[in-house]
Amino acid sequence: MAISTQVVIIGGGPAGLLLSQILQLNNIDSIVLERQSRAHVLSRIRAGMLEWGSVEVLRAAQVSERMDREGAVHEGSGIAWAGRSRLLINTQKYAGRSMMMYGQTQLTEDLYAARDDLGGEIINQVDDVRLHDLKGERPYVTYIKDEQEQRIDCDYIAGCDGFHGVSRTAIPESVLTTFEKKYPFAWLAVMSETPPLPVPTYCHHERGFALVSKRTPMLSRYYIQVPIETDIDDWSDDRFWAELTARLPKDYAETIVTGPTIEKSLAPLSSFVAEPMSYGRLFLAGDAAHILPPTGAKGLNLAISDVHYLSNGLIDHYQNNNDQQLDNYSTTALKRVWNAARFSWWLTGLLHKFPDQTRFDQRAQEVELDYVTQSIHAMRSMCEQYAGMPLE
Repeated sequence: MAISTQVVIIGGGPAGLLLSQILQLNNIDSIVLERQSRAHVLSRIRAGMLEWGSVEVLRAAQVSERMDREGAVHEGSGIAWAGRSRLLINTQKYAGRSMMMYGQTQLTEDLYAARDDLGGEIINQVDDVRLHDLKGERPYVTYIKDEQEQRIDCDYIAGCDGFHGVSRTAIPESVLTTFEKKYPFAWLAVMSETPPLPVPTYCHHERGFALVSKRTPMLSRYYIQVPIETDIDDWSDDRFWAELTARLPKDYAETIVTGPTIEKSLAPLSSFVAEPMSYGRLFLAGDAAHILPPTGAKGLNLAISDVHYLSNGLIDHYQNNNDQQLDNYSTTALKRVWNAARFSWWLTGLLHKFPDQTRFDQRAQEVELDYVTQSIHAMRSMCEQYAGMPLE
């Protein structure tokens, strides 16, 4: 027998959980379907940089208590190049907005706890999720749970199930247009229980890109650029630390506290955007619709802004019988997505060493970095984009 709800949310990551939380606070029923176990979802280590607009959305959703207590507010990030010169992307000074360092894993824990407190319905470990009758008045979702097929009738479906999820593939190929760019390198990332440097810093070096970041006062996150064909098993902790410190300014390298890594991963860099982000009664949000290089720290923030726009549209529909925001959801969300995609593409090109890079390309990078340093207008533009434009 079928059960029913107002909104079925496919995907139990941050986007799906946040959407469910906001909807329930506005008396809109939803059910979240997640392919993995809760433990698996909570084990995934992802981004940790929140735009202030994202912070405000999380506060309004009543999931910010631990973030406000443990998160680190800072005024921006640094850029260092050639092991010497450096600048601060001071978002507070040039854009009037600070940033918040708070790990996505911790945020997901907070969202699960909030859903539990309100009795939100989350069904984990479901298989063979399928979307039906998306252009009709009453779509439905079927799935397998404990070897039994289940069905949920609903008004709307939110696809928050990531790049490899089923939601985007439910949109006909004749309707969907995709844009993709793959980069010829990857990021090798490690997590260590060591004190981080005070300011997250991007490093451009002839040996390749590096990034020093933090999660908590005793949890550091580090990245280095590596060839796309890299085998992670070839990278011992000692080799990683040696390569990282070789790419940092000398005073930074001397203050890095090394130690055993507790997590190591490899992430190829790519950009992907799908248009439109809606089809009939289906709406895509987060990685289901777009993937960006982590250089600009936009992935989680775009997921939150998607949820902001989508939840506003659903609230307006149920409370005011007004569908204008839902009808405009894809256009509104994609405007912000493409702004972030362009910025991430620009910053990735500026800070990385490309395999086919010529001496001309290298010098052009250096001159552009000098220009950002010397021009208040260029710095303001960079800071505005890095901090994230205000939500509409």
